[in-house]
Amino acid sequence: MTISDPTARPDPLHSLHELLAAMDAEIEQVYIERGIEGVRPRFAYPMIRLAHTGPLTIRELAKSLGRSHSAISQTVAAMRKAGLVTSEPGPDARTRRIDLTDRGRSLVPFLEAEWRATHSTVAELDSEVPYAMTAVVEEVRRALERRSMRQRILHHLTEPPR
Repeated sequence: MTISDPTARPDPLHSLHELLAAMDAEIEQVYIERGIEGVRPRFAYPMIRLAHTGPLTIRELAKSLGRSHSAISQTVAAMRKAGLVTSEPGPDARTRRIDLTDRGRSLVPFLEAEWRATHSTVAELDSEVPYAMTAVVEEVRRALERRSMRQRILHHLTEPPR
């Protein structure tokens, strides 16, 4: 018995991943058109937060943004490489305090303006489509609170014989 390749079927999340990547690419293009090189859209949230809070550890920054420690650690490494943040030893040997560089700080007013413009753009898009994207995301989140993705996968999972 031959089992067909499950990846031959379309990935149901592919279009969502593509849409998010395309939106990020468009935001990044705005940065490039303004002469802001080396800044990724994913940097805006932590940079704006650091501008308002002052230095934070990676754990504190991740918690304040509702992101995982791993994701913020990777983002901070990329921001440090781009010269946007510094990373100094924290209160103990295991922590690092993250702060904006002068370059990073100088970009925050533009990033805040872009952040507000992006929020306005999402609201505009929500008004143009029959099912507001923000409402759909919230409904999916609620459905996953009722029954998690893991539970749903396990319900459909048929493990191969050993």
